[in-house]
Amino acid sequence: MKKVIASALSVAMVAAIAAGCTTTPTDATVSTEGSGSETAATSEDVETSESAAETVGEETTIGTGPEVINLWTFTNEVIGMVNYYVANVNPEFGTKYTVKCTYINGAENYQPAVDAALVAGGDSAPDLYCAEADYILKYTQGDMSRFAATYKSLGIDVDTKISDAQIAQYTVDIGSRDGEVVALGYQATGGAMIYRASIAEEVFGSAEPADVEAVVGAGTGNWDKFWEAAAKLKEKGYSVVSGSGDMWNVCKNAGQPWIVDGELTIAPEREAFLDIAKKLKDEDLSNDAPGWDTAWYNDMMGIGDRGVFCFFGPAWLINYVMVRDGQKAEGEGTYGDWRVCTPPVGFFWGGTWLMAREGTAHAEAVAEIIEWVTLDTSETGLQYLWANDLMGNGAKDTVASAVVMGKSDGTLAFCGGQNIFPTFIAGNANASGKGMTQYDATINTYFTDAANQYAEGNLDRDAAIETFKTNVADNLSF
Repeated sequence: MKKVIASALSVAMVAAIAAGCTTTPTDATVSTEGSGSETAATSEDVETSESAAETVGEETTIGTGPEVINLWTFTNEVIGMVNYYVANVNPEFGTKYTVKCTYINGAENYQPAVDAALVAGGDSAPDLYCAEADYILKYTQGDMSRFAATYKSLGIDVDTKISDAQIAQYTVDIGSRDGEVVALGYQATGGAMIYRASIAEEVFGSAEPADVEAVVGAGTGNWDKFWEAAAKLKEKGYSVVSGSGDMWNVCKNAGQPWIVDGELTIAPEREAFLDIAKKLKDEDLSNDAPGWDTAWYNDMMGIGDRGVFCFFGPAWLINYVMVRDGQKAEGEGTYGDWRVCTPPVGFFWGGTWLMAREGTAHAEAVAEIIEWVTLDTSETGLQYLWANDLMGNGAKDTVASAVVMGKSDGTLAFCGGQNIFPTFIAGNANASGKGMTQYDATINTYFTDAANQYAEGNLDRDAAIETFKTNVADNLSF
């Protein structure tokens, strides 16, 4: 996801793209089936075009070899990575293999298509495929998990490499089936509190991350000091957050899944969101801006109804959402006024995992790609290139390997020259994926709808919970 965020995509599509992030194939020759031509795909091509993001079932090929590897993906980031690998790291790969890439945008389109292809098998079945955070458990631990090969079966010394690379544990847990790794990600999306330095200085007397952490109760696992800070911000004419959705992105990362022994269960962290949404509304502590709405973006740019102190999110929220047209250089919008620190409660948001199909005829080649993307900590590995913006991804992004982030330069002018990587290394360590189910995207929507009804005064607390339970019971079977 780069300039596509600013395109005419729908709000829902933008949200879906952001969570997984999309980018472009970089500087490798890609042939597009049906076009009868070959073009050099560069970052500028995707940044200035909406066609790829709006196409369902677009196919491209990478390499010219006789053996065909089928890659299925909802994000063109992965196509760009394979492109880069063939063009710049191992050109011989492209003489032996042709990687046929099927790109399908949107979970509602991608999931049924890749499911059907996996079930059908045959020459068109995916050898390598992806899933993002909202539905990854379906493919690693749920209904479609039987199709995923263990990394060990591909010949990857996965336990050693995970340890050596210090891969964020939550990503490993999410990508494991019965204790065996079947998927890993290249990103790590552990979250931070992203705050305005000028507001912190005015209200709390210091903009230093350590001082702000003390003010908001960083790492305490509760919101007590955060609410005290919110009251002080309100006295000075500021909102603590843009809207309740900003805090839901933290609360939804509970320690207990929605489904326990076949029963719908509301974890304490999630139930607390009912009261958080109500408090924000009743005490006028936010700008009441829905996520991905124009008002939300305006708050990031400092042109909302009131100045907003903080957002909660991973590095991609900074790199691909907050850095936007109108604030890309010093003196524009809130550019340079942001800092990151540890939030009161640990969380993650988004991410993309890579899997291989059990029984692929190209296990060695697929393993080669997977290792380079997810486990290689060298300066020619994807993780290092991605973290240091060396392959056209357009930002210094956080990656799964703490080793790589530890030796990379995470300074961002947008964040006042702060090196953001240490905070996000800690955020990755504090995140947990153990409270997830394959139904989270749907159940989360029902719950936040009910919480909003409660916050608005349309339902009392008990009625909101009952409405939520009824919606789940009427629409899901588990």
